[in-house]
Amino acid sequence: MTTSPDVPAPVTAAVDFRTVDLRGRDLTLAALRAAVPRAKGQTVADAEDKVLQIISAVRGRGFAALSELAERFDGVAQEHPLVPTEALANALDQLDPAVRAALEESISRARKFADGQRPRNVDVELGDGAVVSQNWVPVARVGLYVPGGLAVYPSSVIMNVVPALAAGVESIALASPPQKEYGGLPHPTILAAAALLGITEVYAIGGAQAIAAFAYGIEASAAGPALEPVDVVTGPGNIFVATAKRLVKGVVGIDSEAGTTEIAILADDSAQPALVAADLLSQAEHDPKAASVLITDSEDLATAVRAELALQAAATKHAARVQEALSGPQSGVVLVDGLEQGIAACDAYAAEHLEIMTRNAAAVAARIRNAGAIFVGDYSPVSLGDYCAGSNHVLPTSGTAAFSSGLNVTTFLRAIQVINYSRDALAEVSGHIVSLSRAEDLPAHGDAVTARFPGSNG
Repeated sequence: MTTSPDVPAPVTAAVDFRTVDLRGRDLTLAALRAAVPRAKGQTVADAEDKVLQIISAVRGRGFAALSELAERFDGVAQEHPLVPTEALANALDQLDPAVRAALEESISRARKFADGQRPRNVDVELGDGAVVSQNWVPVARVGLYVPGGLAVYPSSVIMNVVPALAAGVESIALASPPQKEYGGLPHPTILAAAALLGITEVYAIGGAQAIAAFAYGIEASAAGPALEPVDVVTGPGNIFVATAKRLVKGVVGIDSEAGTTEIAILADDSAQPALVAADLLSQAEHDPKAASVLITDSEDLATAVRAELALQAAATKHAARVQEALSGPQSGVVLVDGLEQGIAACDAYAAEHLEIMTRNAAAVAARIRNAGAIFVGDYSPVSLGDYCAGSNHVLPTSGTAAFSSGLNVTTFLRAIQVINYSRDALAEVSGHIVSLSRAEDLPAHGDAVTARFPGSNG
């Protein structure tokens, strides 16, 4: 078929969206995990030495080290990273009204969902005068990180701050990288989002140094006031941020070691190729290392999606970034025998974002065990969750959704158990305590109980 000279040929991009064919293979879970596309190259271990040096510098030299790191990594001369309150107010005053309305809607929906997540306290009466309770108590102070880099993320301000507020956290500090083009402050839209949420303690600190500053705190100096240490650090970031969070875990709590974004789509021949391609491309837009994976039993769909990706990638703003992401080893089509193997592949992959674009999508979604967030049907794209679904977009990556959850209210809460027994209630189980303490060769444990009952034969 020839193209009419009056109709220009469609512009396409070179996208090498590779294929992993699992059909006809009876694979164990370990083999499935090894077969699905994954990023190769730099790992957390590769970044560890550099991050350890940054953490040591921040702990040892405080604001002086932060100033040097801001100049080295961000090209910014910085005396003190605390953002002036007037800069926050000015950013909000100058915010595009359409963007402000979108942020306010996102905040409203996120608040409703977060408010509904708070677990209830529990009192359990185990006998007369024997009550054990579990009370959920917020941490005192949190440090929230909002990345910079290739994009601007005011939505991440919302995703971090709203669940912390819903949990009842009273002290919230936020850090985001300084931007040379904005006078060494974080991007003004980040500042405006913080102002909308009432956050006044904002720092122009990026990367691993922000995590170190939050974890260990920095004493006051001639440069400015102290940065008090926090109890929990949350927020997404690059490999250096993830590595820093791993290294300070135990000093502080963390949400997860979130890495580069990823999407998997489980689709059958009922899916619309243009929509599948658009959603794969939307996550590839984040980063050249972003992962976009299609899991399907339809070769025809895979072929059609590839064609759509070539067309849509050529037309998108960040075409080079998208093409690199879609052509990387972390992206591609996984061909499966049918729905059962498709679900197994999804659980093995444990995607940060998983879209279900099949017949009976809700029923299929209910069978998935491993995913950060599941998006059901044609009208629940990942972009909805990124901004306005009400859900949280800080989610586990790199297969960690098999054992961890996305950011939520409980990230900022601790479950404290309260034991309240009367004399008679303790007496009822005292013999059992003595027996168990002797069985464990810890007799003083039993003695601590019998001491409360002088003259008994326990």
